Parts: sequence; C-alpha cells; structure tokens
Amino acid sequence: MKNFDYKENDEEGLQTLEAISRAGNFNKWMFEQVNPCMSGHVLEIGSGIGNISVFFIKQGSDIVLSDIRDAYCDSLKEKFASDGPVSVRNIDLVHPQFEQVYADILNSFDGAFALNVIEHIEDDRLAMKNLISLLKPKGKVLILVPAWPWLYNNIDKSLYHFRRYTWKTLRQLFLDSNLLIEKQWMFNALGIPAWFTGGKIMKKKEIEGGQMNTYDK
Repeated sequence: MKNFDYKENDEEGLQTLEAISRAGNFNKWMFEQVNPCMSGHVLEIGSGIGNISVFFIKQGSDIVLSDIRDAYCDSLKEKFASDGPVSVRNIDLVHPQFEQVYADILNSFDGAFALNVIEHIEDDRLAMKNLISLLKPKGKVLILVPAWPWLYNNIDKSLYHFRRYTWKTLRQLFLDSNLLIEKQWMFNALGIPAWFTGGKIMKKKEIEGGQMNTYDK
C-alpha cells in the first residue's frame, strides 16, 4: 500500500495539468468519451484547471465543477468568469462528515464523472459511496482511471497515485458500489509506450510539455 500525505500545494499535479492543457486534440478526445454519457444536471469531480470543463462550458451544459483544492477552485472561477454563472464547489469525496458538509447537494445530479481522480484516493470504495450519494436515483457515473499495475512508475508516485487498476479491479469497484455497469472500455492505449519509457526506463517524475505536444499531434 502506498503511503502519501495530502498536500494542498500540488506542484507536480499542476505541471502535469498545464502540460495536458496544451494538448487540445487529446482533451477534445477525452471530452468526446464523456459527453455522450452525461445529460441533465452534471457534476465534474476533480476539475483541476478545467481542461475538460471548458468543453462542457462552451456547449452550455448544466454542470457544477469541483476540486478538493481551493487553489484549483479559485482558478476555475477566474477562468470561466466571462462565461456567465459557473458553479464551482470544493468537494472532498472522503470527508469524515461528508453527508453533513454536502447535505445541500445530496441526491442532486443526473450524472457525475471523475477523470483520473479515484486513483489519488486511498479509500476508493468510500469515495465511490459518497459520490453515488450525490446522484439522483438512476443517476449515471463515469470513471476514468490509469490501467495496469505493472505500469506503475515514478510519474505515478510523483502524482500521488495509490494504485493503477485492472479491468477486473475497476469492475469490482463498481459492483461493490452496487452500480450496474452499462459500458466498460479501454482508452488511450497508445499512451502506454510513452508512460513506460518516461517513467520506467528514463525514471522521469512528470509528463513533459514537449512529449505531450508530440503525442497530441
């Protein structure tokens, strides 16, 4: 079991998000995976600096953005200030008083998605339980996580990833959460060589902007 302490100043995470922010094709591709699954009142968990949020905002979606870090929440409010009223919440999926702190949004959302978030949370089952409590009956949840434990490397450690998932372990997480799985699919298999080379062989600790730009093309 990995042992990480929460840090509010997320330098490595911010560097990674900024590198990915310049990969317009990749972000649009991510959005296209999520968008067909979401409708109605939607919640994005772990919005970061808004790399995917921007596509939902541009199409006028009824969406609430969120992050666990105040700095990211402030950044989101500033980034989308000119787009009209955009709701941004600080949400901690494993807050010890979750139901009390977030009582006003329990059973509120038709759909929620978390892209590369759950692997950062040690108690992923509690996180899923609390996330589901924010959904209306028959609400939908979409999760994207990094695959294959054998790929775990310095980049994962730098980003505070507690784990990487297999097809079976992710499926079990949903079943343990009493969710009906409508669809499960692999995404971004072409990223495996770059992740393996950068983190395993070259021992890098972050995704570099130049590498991401090349991949985006």
